[in-house]
Amino acid sequence: MSSDGIFSHIANECSLLLKQVAAVASLLEEGATIPFIARYRQERTGGLDEEQLREIRDKLEYAKLREERRETILESIRVQGKLTPQLERQICVCTTLKELEDLYLPYRPKRKTRAGIAREKGLEPLAQQMWDQDMESGTPESLAADFIDADNGVTEEGQALRGARDICAEWINEDTNVRNGLRNQISRHGVLQVSKSKETDERETYREYYEFSAR
Repeated sequence: MSSDGIFSHIANECSLLLKQVAAVASLLEEGATIPFIARYRQERTGGLDEEQLREIRDKLEYAKLREERRETILESIRVQGKLTPQLERQICVCTTLKELEDLYLPYRPKRKTRAGIAREKGLEPLAQQMWDQDMESGTPESLAADFIDADNGVTEEGQALRGARDICAEWINEDTNVRNGLRNQISRHGVLQVSKSKETDERETYREYYEFSAR
């Protein structure tokens, strides 16, 4: 996102004029402090107070971090040879770090996982068949039988099916719609609950939290 685009986005979020945000960004870049700007540069900022200035500063810092992360993600996926025009467009329009990380998740270098081990055993095609759900005959076991390969460490149908399910589970975990749906559910219905453990001492300081819950 260009500097003008960032300033415009912040101006909309803060209900300010574009020139106000641009002026604050310029002053901060020159090394001016928030108290100095609030007291001596009101003519350039349109009379913004310290609270408004801090909000703009924080959003500018967040935007800088987001843009640096965007470039890192684009380069990482590009090096892998997996950056399609559609994916690049999706990444370029993200306005939050969360959205960026969700899109990057399927392409992030992974530690060794059960799904990764299953792929090494050649079970991804079986996972794709399970995912597509378009078989009109046969049983899961009969499908899995074609993937038994002692050289790859797959010795029976159940093992092949477990590996394929691990791959499907990873696909679900990496789906941005699923992740956003879960976040919305947790935000609407989640409860933080605290209870006293056996190891908890009897200090009065924390007694109000021995049995505590909150949305």
